[in-house]
Amino acid sequence: MKLLDRLERRFGRFAVPHVTVSLIFCQVLIYLVQLTQPELAPSIELVPRRVLEGDLWRLVSFLFEPPMTHPLFAFFFWYLFYLMGTALEHTWGTFRYDLYLLIGYLATVAASFLQLDAPASVGFLQGSVFLAFAWLYPDFQLLLFFLLPVKIKWLALLTWIGYFLAIVFSPWPVRLTVGASVCNFLLFFGRDVVGRIGGGHRRMVTQAGRIRQQAAPRHVCCICGIDNKTHPTMRFRYCTKCGGSRCYCWDHLYDHEHVVEEPPSSADR
Repeated sequence: MKLLDRLERRFGRFAVPHVTVSLIFCQVLIYLVQLTQPELAPSIELVPRRVLEGDLWRLVSFLFEPPMTHPLFAFFFWYLFYLMGTALEHTWGTFRYDLYLLIGYLATVAASFLQLDAPASVGFLQGSVFLAFAWLYPDFQLLLFFLLPVKIKWLALLTWIGYFLAIVFSPWPVRLTVGASVCNFLLFFGRDVVGRIGGGHRRMVTQAGRIRQQAAPRHVCCICGIDNKTHPTMRFRYCTKCGGSRCYCWDHLYDHEHVVEEPPSSADR
């Protein structure tokens, strides 16, 4: 974070506020236009070969590609994008939020030029905003389909599973886009992810130790080997005449030879 602090002190004055609102406004505008002119859609896609041929506006216009779905679901998408984007900007500050988007944008554009004829999608970049919000506010609750309450961390888990499957089974253009779109998340949260994984491993080891300790019997007869787990009704006692801490079941408490520990010899000292 020291690097981010230095960058913010030097370039913070160039931060653009309310980027989320601007993106949503442009997407809504394009959505309304495409309802009457659907042929407009291909002209704003980021197709690297077309950029090299002179369509430079595609480097920006693809950010305004709206979700072409039912208006109700499109509204729900924009509402969530506004909610999460503004929350991140409020939490981080304008500069860091802009930087997060900028890194994802540059990585997406760079990855797209490795496949000149494949259009790049802005959806994965917007997905990285969702992942960042879910990481910072894992217990935030959404009403799925406006009815089912679900914590956002579970939706984020499903998103990561979907990204993993896309990387494994999708063609290379999709793999590159997915990898590029989450690089900003990894840069901002990579250290926290590693620390949380390490902390989770330590908690698992500690919990496993507690379980083993609870499962181990407290009393074991040193004659017949039964213990308080296998024979919960049996009484166990420790013989005061035997050396050390020697436990006996009730059947052998008065029927055993006393064991006296010999003091260590000078050779053992």
